[in-house]
Amino acid sequence: MKVLLRRNVPKLGKIGEVVDVKAGYARNYLLPHQLAVQPTAANLKAVEADKQRYLQELAAKRTELEAQAEAIRGKEVTIAARANEEGQLYGSVGPAQIVSALAEQGIFIEQENIVLDSAIRRLDKYDVKLLFGEDIKSVIHVWVVPIREAAEATEPTAPDSTEPTPPADASETPTE
Repeated sequence: MKVLLRRNVPKLGKIGEVVDVKAGYARNYLLPHQLAVQPTAANLKAVEADKQRYLQELAAKRTELEAQAEAIRGKEVTIAARANEEGQLYGSVGPAQIVSALAEQGIFIEQENIVLDSAIRRLDKYDVKLLFGEDIKSVIHVWVVPIREAAEATEPTAPDSTEPTPPADASETPTE
C-alpha cells in the first residue's frame, strides 16, 4: 500500500515522500496517528505546504541551536566530587551533574545533548562533547576536583544550644 508521509518517520521516510508499506502497518499505525495519508493530488498539495512550514521551522531551530552551541563552546565547568588519595572518585560524574553545573552558570541544556563514552570516575580535566543536532557540535571543559573537606574541618564550630552544658565542676552534685 502506498502512503504519503505527513511527518518524518524513523526508518521509513521523510515528510512528503510516498512510500510503500504493508497494509496493516498503514491501517493500524500510520493512518490513525496521522503520520501518513493517501497519496491524492489534494493531499500532495497539503503535505507540500506542511513540508515548507516544517523546513522553515527547522531552519529557525537550527539557527537557534548553532547560536547556543557557539555560546557554550570552550566554557569551563568545575565539579567537586569525593575522591580517594589516588584520584579515584567514590562515585561518578555523569550528564546530570554536568547539566546542573552548567545551570549554575546560567547555561541551560538537556542531558541528551551531552555525549560521554563512559561516566567520569577520576579527578582530571575532561573535554566533553555536546551534540545539538546532526552536525551541530560543541566542546566544553569539565574539571573534576576533590571536595575540600579539610577546609570544613578547620572552621570553628558553634556549641549546639540544644545540648545542656555540663557544670564547671562535674564532681559537684546539686543538692535539694
